[in-house]
Amino acid sequence: MRKGILFAGSAYLLWGLFPIYFKALHEVPALEILLNRMVWSLLFLLGVLTWRKQWSWISEAARQPKLIAGFAISALLLSANWFVYIWAVNHGHIIDASLGYFITPLVNILIGSVWLRERLRPVQWLSVALAACGVAWLTWQAGHLPWIGLILAISFGTYGLLRKTSPLGALEGLSLETTLLFPFALGYLVWMGMHGQNAFISGDIDIKMLILVSGPITAIPLLLFAAGARRIPMTTLGLLQYMSPLVQLLLGVWLYHEPFDSGRMLGFVAIWAALIVYSAEGLWINLSGQKVKTS
Repeated sequence: MRKGILFAGSAYLLWGLFPIYFKALHEVPALEILLNRMVWSLLFLLGVLTWRKQWSWISEAARQPKLIAGFAISALLLSANWFVYIWAVNHGHIIDASLGYFITPLVNILIGSVWLRERLRPVQWLSVALAACGVAWLTWQAGHLPWIGLILAISFGTYGLLRKTSPLGALEGLSLETTLLFPFALGYLVWMGMHGQNAFISGDIDIKMLILVSGPITAIPLLLFAAGARRIPMTTLGLLQYMSPLVQLLLGVWLYHEPFDSGRMLGFVAIWAALIVYSAEGLWINLSGQKVKTS
């Protein structure tokens, strides 16, 4: 249990600190960072698969066209999520990005209701309504929808739905997704290099090293998360997931001094209230279920 909390908590903390890494690459366009992340992630994952001798799944996956097609879609969703997140961080929208991951659990509720036909309990509807009020308030304050947060939440929520219904684990799934993306990413990076636009080739040593470590920086939190998720209850995992957007929000406000006035805070407060209601109900149901089992 302690190891599980340590592993999962470390994963969410590292995800929360991602803005620091991407800010260090602010001179590199978001698309180029994304392409490098795909390439170096796959190379790192191949090393992990070799170390663990975990290759048997490849032949089985190759014989299932529907599985490959499903992962092609999830790879595109993951790419869209990564690109918007990187762009947001490097254009001064870390707080908007944190909003996306605050509302992702509530988007997951709606996705489960629509696609998996899961019946929502009254408290869950209350959570969704509070979050909707928060989004509506932020829209009114800014004069437009908080599109960064909504895109991040919807893309990651839909990605989670596809991965939830997939037979592959976290390591295998990410390896397959990056394998499908690798030819396009590498081809475009080669084209950029031929035209003198590849930062890994033309950049200084600091930029090259930062790009080089994009693989482990991407994969290590996922491996920590997978190890932690197997050891702790889903309720605990659900509570830990708020670490990441909270750290991002604090970085945006305190380290990068993004505007966060009282009007904007009110919208976040409504969303935090929705998350408190949602988490408290989940914790109550979990504890009640444990009491029933022991009685």
